[in-house]
Amino acid sequence: MTTASIFLLPNGTFFVELIVFVVLIVIIGKKIIPPINAAVAERQDRVRASLDAADQARADALAADDERRAVLEEARGTAREIVAQANRTAEAVRVDAQARGQAEFERIVGGAEADVALARQRAVEEAANRLGEIAMDVVERVIGRPVNAEAHQDLIEEAVSALRADSTGAAASSGTHS
Repeated sequence: MTTASIFLLPNGTFFVELIVFVVLIVIIGKKIIPPINAAVAERQDRVRASLDAADQARADALAADDERRAVLEEARGTAREIVAQANRTAEAVRVDAQARGQAEFERIVGGAEADVALARQRAVEEAANRLGEIAMDVVERVIGRPVNAEAHQDLIEEAVSALRADSTGAAASSGTHS
């Protein structure tokens, strides 16, 4: 039993170990733990700053995305307005070209009608003049002697007037049928 009693009694090594332990705890507490705590605090600050920067970047990205969408929608609206304006301009150009074409058509048709009327009038006058000459030739042949055209001018003009009246009536009736 003597061995059990010796175990419980502190000897000199125990006190030396206790003093070394306390000295180590004090050295660790004064020299090692403060730099570790400072490094941990610094790391916590960096992590916190990184998280704040990430939150700020996320907020900036959301704001930029909203701004991009707004600009895109504005550009789409502008593009729609440009297309609508181009369509209105094209329609106006088409209507204007159609009106000018119709006016040109009417001018050409009017000019052609005037040319036809003038040609018809010239033909009638030429035929009337020729008819007077033919009538005088026929009269001279029938009576067998020369006839004075100046003396019978009123008869010639009456025949020419009748021819003109017939041609004018025929022109008016053919103009209404066209």
